[in-house]
Amino acid sequence: MITVQKEITLSAKPRGFHLITREVLEKFPEIQSIKTGVAHIFIQHTSAGLTINENADPSVRRDFESHFSRMVPEDESLFKHTLEGPDDMTSHIKSSLLGHSVTVPVTNGSFNLGTWQGIYLCEHRNRGGIRRLVITVTGE
Repeated sequence: MITVQKEITLSAKPRGFHLITREVLEKFPEIQSIKTGVAHIFIQHTSAGLTINENADPSVRRDFESHFSRMVPEDESLFKHTLEGPDDMTSHIKSSLLGHSVTVPVTNGSFNLGTWQGIYLCEHRNRGGIRRLVITVTGE
């Protein structure tokens, strides 16, 4: 049994739901040495989250953004924590709803996701900047 941990940086992305599966695999080539295991992917930010969902139809990403914008509107009159602008507190709420980590099986050196699944960076800030992930893989 081995454990590999690495911190990677994702390129800055605009507000929205972005498939990052390929970017994560490219920046974490160490996963190729794992035949069978589990990957835990954690984002080190409070205004962005991670989730797994459909990777094929781009309208899914737009619908996610539309839903979360309606569910948690950027109305500064609703919140006290607005120091960094109208997307500040709303981003924290959205990231807490989605979560800050995902766990994925690893098989033969890659993520063992379903046919239509991908890992999403859920960027809730209008200009979130670079994002750091800590990836820990345990396996054989």
